[in-house]
Amino acid sequence: MGSSYLSKGIKRTALSLALGACFVGGVQAQSNSAGAITGRAVDGDTITIVSPDTGFTRTINVSGDGSYRFSALPTGKYTITRKAADGASSSRDITVTVGTAANVDFARAAATSGGATTLDAVQVVGTNAINPIDVSSVESTTVLTAEQIAKIPVARNITGVALLAPGTIKGDAAFGNLASFGGSSVSENQYYVNGFNITNTFKNLNFAQIPFEAIAEQQVKTGGYGAEFGRSTGGVINLITKRGSNEFHAGGNIFWEPESLRESTPNLYYRNGRLVSDNSKDLGWAATASVWASGALVKDKLFAYALLQYGRTDEAAYPNVLSGGKNTQEEQKSPSWLVKLDWNITDDHLLALTAFSDKRKTNTAYYYTTFEGDSVKPNRGTYLGTLHEEDGGENYALKYTGYLSENFTLTALAGHGEFSRSNHAIQADGSRISYDGNLNSVVGGCPIVRDNRPSARKDATGIYSGCDFATSLNRSDAKDTRDQFRIDAEWLLGDHVVKFGYDLDDFETVDGTAYSGNYYYQYNNNPNTGNDFVRRINIRQGSTVKVEQRAFYVEDTWNVTDNFLVYGGLRWDSFENKNGLGQSYVKIDNQFAPRLGFSWDVNGDSSFKIFGNAGRFALPLTANVAVRGASASIYEMQDFIYTGVDPVTGVPINMTPGGGPLVEPYYANGETGQNKNPASIASTNLKPMYQDEFILGFQAQITEHLSAGVRGVYRELKRAIDDTCDIRPIEDWAEANGYTDVAVGNPSFPYCRLYNPGSDGIWNIDVDGDGTTERVSIAANALGPEAKRTYSALEFFWEGAWDKFFLQGSYTYGKSKGNTEGGVKSDIGQGDTGTTQDFDYPELMLGSFGYLPNDRRHTLKMFGNWDITDEWSVGGNLLVQSGRPINCFGVYGDDPVGYRAAYFSCDPIGQHGGTTVVDRGTAGRTSWTTTFDLNVAYRPAFADGKLAFKVDVFNVFNADKAIAVNEEGENDAGDPIVQTETYKTPLSWQTPRSVRFMVQYDF
Repeated sequence: MGSSYLSKGIKRTALSLALGACFVGGVQAQSNSAGAITGRAVDGDTITIVSPDTGFTRTINVSGDGSYRFSALPTGKYTITRKAADGASSSRDITVTVGTAANVDFARAAATSGGATTLDAVQVVGTNAINPIDVSSVESTTVLTAEQIAKIPVARNITGVALLAPGTIKGDAAFGNLASFGGSSVSENQYYVNGFNITNTFKNLNFAQIPFEAIAEQQVKTGGYGAEFGRSTGGVINLITKRGSNEFHAGGNIFWEPESLRESTPNLYYRNGRLVSDNSKDLGWAATASVWASGALVKDKLFAYALLQYGRTDEAAYPNVLSGGKNTQEEQKSPSWLVKLDWNITDDHLLALTAFSDKRKTNTAYYYTTFEGDSVKPNRGTYLGTLHEEDGGENYALKYTGYLSENFTLTALAGHGEFSRSNHAIQADGSRISYDGNLNSVVGGCPIVRDNRPSARKDATGIYSGCDFATSLNRSDAKDTRDQFRIDAEWLLGDHVVKFGYDLDDFETVDGTAYSGNYYYQYNNNPNTGNDFVRRINIRQGSTVKVEQRAFYVEDTWNVTDNFLVYGGLRWDSFENKNGLGQSYVKIDNQFAPRLGFSWDVNGDSSFKIFGNAGRFALPLTANVAVRGASASIYEMQDFIYTGVDPVTGVPINMTPGGGPLVEPYYANGETGQNKNPASIASTNLKPMYQDEFILGFQAQITEHLSAGVRGVYRELKRAIDDTCDIRPIEDWAEANGYTDVAVGNPSFPYCRLYNPGSDGIWNIDVDGDGTTERVSIAANALGPEAKRTYSALEFFWEGAWDKFFLQGSYTYGKSKGNTEGGVKSDIGQGDTGTTQDFDYPELMLGSFGYLPNDRRHTLKMFGNWDITDEWSVGGNLLVQSGRPINCFGVYGDDPVGYRAAYFSCDPIGQHGGTTVVDRGTAGRTSWTTTFDLNVAYRPAFADGKLAFKVDVFNVFNADKAIAVNEEGENDAGDPIVQTETYKTPLSWQTPRSVRFMVQYDF
């Protein structure tokens, strides 16, 4: 995305183009951490570039066809000088941004006297451009610099900036602050900083958070990206950090969001008008302070940038009067830092080190909640304890760039990153609760107790009882570790720019969970006897698993003519997933992903571009699948009768087996604590999830200050990975093949098994438990439907830049349709990437085809800034968006697979246990939402621009529409009482109005 800021009628053959801030013309879009300078001159000329900030200098000769290219350049400002054979010369100042190729064309013409030749007059244009038209790229890309981001009222986080790009929408709140790209789920993106992969491959639902103040540029790739990028069927976010120069700089700032100027979310009312939640106390505040310094440790050779940032948030959350339960006070402390070192060993050899820490500690204090009489206003009661969580870690990446010749450039990167996900709890009496990952260890603490008996229900909502607060604990040593090595080369061969590279990425996860107090007790009533019983549940996992990824790519950009280029790329990905014993349970070699594109500079002056591309993108299996699905785990349930209840803990007293259907211990999903046979986990014909994408568009300069374009996008998911837990087809296979007994749950007979929905399942399973595996082949139609997902969109985008004003925006009309969202399941908030309840049983897929949760039919984005005077400026950010589809979940018939209210089935007339299928997304949509943000900045003249004050007001008009609603039309018993009272009531709203103050001094 972007626009040029060029004067009309400029022709490459007549004038030299010296373009400002973010021009991205040239020959070929660049790598994930550098840019380039390209152009044309005269054979025999020499071209020299100099960085005024670092003294970095390179000189090359113009090739025989009149072209030149500087590859793999650090981003920043450059002076480019052309020297002719007769000694004539001319210089230009330009800026190179990440992943782009700045274009400067030189030409010579006869002078008017003496027959001498001189350089043409130079017209410098584009100094106010944000993203001029990039005629060199076939990608769909948006680049924003730190200076531009600072002018816009936007959240200071990576996702907040990514959501400014066309084709992106905010994902479901259940998965945190993540973006969905082009209809894909939030688990299908990749994130980089200075070329190092910071994606958390545990679930692909997190990434390392570098201090926001340290970001110099953010590139958002929404489609059409080259073969260099893989492991993504969504989008790519590419970050470049600030770095040092010969000039010393230092500064600091403080951002503060006071509680007194923050609005709360609306109160919750049920459909019958009953007020059930007073949310007026759900408030908090946030503050962040940063200090930084940069400069030369050795002039022109060694440079450093260092930043220290400290953030703190404090949030209160109260439950509604029906659920009772606990209220919380959450405090998060985020001390982070970043160091960037750049060593220009020589002008031909560069070395850069990026190091940063994003450790965060969150302490959540839990209290009982009390309510005064019949009031729904909550009050803070007895203190229960505090849950201590730690996430984040340290990351280091070292990158070498070698300009080995004028036509050959080599880069190599080695990086190591760690990310903690550990927690423990401290009870009110000071005792510690933690889990060490041992399946047989005692966790301690207060167990979970819930009451599901009809007599304990108010308006079909179960009363929470018991003294637990920590619920499920992570391992105290849970963390993720990444080791990445990659090498990339670029070779200029005449009209061809050939790139190739190899990438090695090893990701290790230490993970496990267990219940606080070891067990979860659930009180129930047996409808056959009318007697009460309690079900005791024990679920725990603990293992160290790995994902080993390898990739090789080669790509060629061919300048067929001066204004028409063709891009072709080939990529091969290999993945190997290993269980807790280091055994491989999924291994896929050389998944092929071709890419093809073109760009036509129609007028030859970067004023009108037609472009298109087609590509295949593959996604590997995440690490979380192995923790429970391929490693030892326990899922034990047993029913008991009891003689009493502990008045403090709620735990039943004097239990003896009986009362319910599970008199003996029952191990759900065959999870008995035994190590699973890795050869039995996945179908032997398992292939990676992949998607095909097609894009066609154009972009044109409309006036001297305005450009616009339109892009058509079509994406189709061709294959998915998920699990099936249906043993009926295997029982049918066993009967047909003469087996009289089926031994479900033995180590070589996993209850749930990985496969590609829509393909045959072929598993090595020990069907009869005799220790020998059989090759079990099940036809695709016996397992359920094929995975389907399509996304089609028209994206209109525009950008204008004037002396004191810039405006950028987009409108997207998009449809996302299918029977699976992808890696996660937003409509129920399920984040088990790759193993959602989709496809577990064919019955769950009845009515599943329709408009998906990321289907936002209409999205309008507008943002910009106006410098009213040299001291005052105002910025705005507008988002108007249509709602997402609503489902009606309920119980289908007599609940044939035991998933309760999880089917696309509910009866609008209230028939108990009906078989009415309500197709996905046909129960309505959430409301349209409009959010307008505004800021005002003041830079006093007496401080020479070094001092700045700013106020950002988010959601100025405090719009409060529901963005997610309760989609259960029946309760777990199949009764429609939920539908009449809680169905379609809000689960979350638009973020309420808040105010952020900033003061900054930079010198």
